[in-house]
Amino acid sequence: MARSMILAAGRGERMRPLSDARPKPLMEVGGRALIVWQIERLVEAGFGDIVINTAHHGDQIEAALGSGSAFGASLAYSREPHPLEVAGGIANALPLLGDGVALVVSADVFVDYDYSALRARVSAMEGADSSPHAHMVMVPNPAYHRDGDFVLRDGALALDGAPRLTFGNIALYRTALFAELPRGEKIRILPHYQHWIRQGWVSGEIFTGHWANVGTPDDLAELDAVLGT
Repeated sequence: MARSMILAAGRGERMRPLSDARPKPLMEVGGRALIVWQIERLVEAGFGDIVINTAHHGDQIEAALGSGSAFGASLAYSREPHPLEVAGGIANALPLLGDGVALVVSADVFVDYDYSALRARVSAMEGADSSPHAHMVMVPNPAYHRDGDFVLRDGALALDGAPRLTFGNIALYRTALFAELPRGEKIRILPHYQHWIRQGWVSGEIFTGHWANVGTPDDLAELDAVLGT
C-alpha cells in the first residue's frame, strides 16, 4: 500500500465549544466521523498505510480508530505534545513516513476526489530526481477565502497572477522536503510552499467536485444535512 498521512492534531478553535471535549476529526457527518471518511477513501485508492498525527484529545482518536484493521487500513500515530502546524507535523512524522512520496490530507476536509488518480503521480515522482517535488490539488475559492492562495499555470503553481485558486489540503510531497527541518517544533508550511513554488518544484491540478473544509459548527451541520439527503 502507498503511504499517506492524515493531519489530525489541530485544536479546532473555530469548532468550539464542540471541540473542547471532542477532537474535530471524530465529529460525525453522514453517520461517520470526518476522519473515517478520509480513511475509507484512502484505503479504496490504495493508500491504506496511513500515519495520523495527533495532539488535542489524541487519545480519543487512537481509541476510536485503533490499528485501522476495521477499515482495512494500517494506522500509525505520530503523537505531538502540542499541535506543531503542518510542516512541523510532517517533519515530526518522518520516522513513520520514511523516504519517498507521501499523500498528505487533512482530517477536517470532506471531498469526493478520487485519490487513486494520484497513484501514477506517486510513481513518477518516486522514479525521478527532477521536479516536481510536490503536487497540490487546488479548488475554486470558497466564500471565506475569495482571494485564493496560488495560481495554476500550465500544470505548475505560481505565486503571482490570476486567477487564484485555494489549496484543497490534498498534496503529494517528497518526504525529503522535510528531512532538514527540526522535529518536535511548530513550523508553518506557507513559507515552504512559497519557496518551493519559486524554485519551480510544485505541480498542481484543479478539482471542481464536492469539497468542504469543515471548520465551524455551522459547517458541520450543513455538511451533515447534505450527506443525510
